[in-house]
Amino acid sequence: MSQSVNLPALGESVTEGTVTRWLKQVGDRVEVDEPLLEVSTDKVDTEIPSPVAGVVEAILVAEDETVEVGTALVTIGDGSAPQEAPAAPAAEAHAEAPVAQAPAAEAAPAQPAPVEPAPVEPAPVQEAPVQEAPVEEAPTAVAQPTTSFAPQPAEAPASAPAQEAPQQAAPADAAPVQGASSPAAPLVPSVVSQSAPGYVTPLVRKLANEKGIDLASIAGTGVGGRIRKQDLLSSDSATADSTVAQTVGTAVAVEPLETSPLRGTTVPMSRLRKVVAERAVFSMQTSAQLTSVVEVDVTLVAQYRDRVKAEFQSKTGLKLSFLPFFALAAAEALRAYPIVNATIEGDSVIYPGHENISIAVDTERGLLTPVIRDAGDLDIAGLAAQIADLAARTRENKLKPDELAGGTFTLTNTGSRGALFDTPIVFLPQSAILGTGIVTKKPVVVSDNGLDAIAIRSTVYLALSYDHRIVDGADAARFLVAVKNRLEGGDFAGSLGI
Repeated sequence: MSQSVNLPALGESVTEGTVTRWLKQVGDRVEVDEPLLEVSTDKVDTEIPSPVAGVVEAILVAEDETVEVGTALVTIGDGSAPQEAPAAPAAEAHAEAPVAQAPAAEAAPAQPAPVEPAPVEPAPVQEAPVQEAPVEEAPTAVAQPTTSFAPQPAEAPASAPAQEAPQQAAPADAAPVQGASSPAAPLVPSVVSQSAPGYVTPLVRKLANEKGIDLASIAGTGVGGRIRKQDLLSSDSATADSTVAQTVGTAVAVEPLETSPLRGTTVPMSRLRKVVAERAVFSMQTSAQLTSVVEVDVTLVAQYRDRVKAEFQSKTGLKLSFLPFFALAAAEALRAYPIVNATIEGDSVIYPGHENISIAVDTERGLLTPVIRDAGDLDIAGLAAQIADLAARTRENKLKPDELAGGTFTLTNTGSRGALFDTPIVFLPQSAILGTGIVTKKPVVVSDNGLDAIAIRSTVYLALSYDHRIVDGADAARFLVAVKNRLEGGDFAGSLGI
């Protein structure tokens, strides 16, 4: 009894797919959930498993053909019909072959296919009658081990059972083209599968083509010997591609995430969360907010930090991070551009005579912003001490109420959790907040005496969100450029404070 396998739905918006490769051919035996073919859609490349066990009777869709979801791809039967077909040719072969030449026939057909490039008359090997092949090729079989062609393909026929009919070796090349019309077709896939690599996904095959890797030389470590992407990257041919290797190495090194106990639960909002939510909504509805972003080369800061961090920790007991450098540069820029540090009171703009910088601290209770008072009067050591102290006491719930009030400007280190940058929200009555992204190394075009070159530099994105009611885009740009120039100058020796 035959059963059709249709193209399944591979996503909510996927309506069609393209057959990229058949993993089974007509006459092949397939088990339940064994891959039949590979299909590519606009969202995913995947293998289609067989829902039933049986023998492939007919392939209805050719490779590179695009069909809609639900289209019949292949028919699979119980295998009763294909098993009867090879029985007759096998019986005829035993009947026609002379008994005296049976041993020679078994030895000779194992060699004709490999030596087709060498003989002067290759055509008779494929078209000659069964009984003539042993007579003409038997003498050649003795000399074949001396040819350079014999060792490579001889493995496939050698593993075939000795009881198979001699004519199987001759039509092997033509059988895949003949398909189901050839009586020997059911026997061909077993020969092909011995010399072909394990099943590979379109992604693996594409990577192998790009890197010039011979899949036949790769030993698959997947289920059933399937070749995985990691197998290609671990081979000698793929080690030269350091970028891909590092990417996969990083992915393998990441530990799986633990499922949160909050999943599937309902909990009431904490009072702090309610307050933060109300303030955020009120601020967004009351002020006109937008964000400007600049990229800063902090290579000199990184180099200076590396030189002094050991001495800094020994004298202060604190680890030297990038945040005090960012705070110092921001405080200096606020003195020069006080509009970014200003507040609105009715129809008036108030310019404070100090720079009280709020530092955003992530806690289990939510986001809190303790204030560094008179930050413009502190050096890097003073800022580092204030940041460390306020952050520790915030997380331990030991802050005094007035330590969370009075800020005129906010600094949030979104890069501490790996973010490139974000667009932070300004909380009234403040008019601006500066977000600092993660410091990363990347290739950058640098100029030296008019000559451009590419160099590896440490860079960071700085994002300034501001209230457009009093701060214009030009004001924001001037402030950001001042911070950028201060950091890229890298001259912090006189501001270290140790």
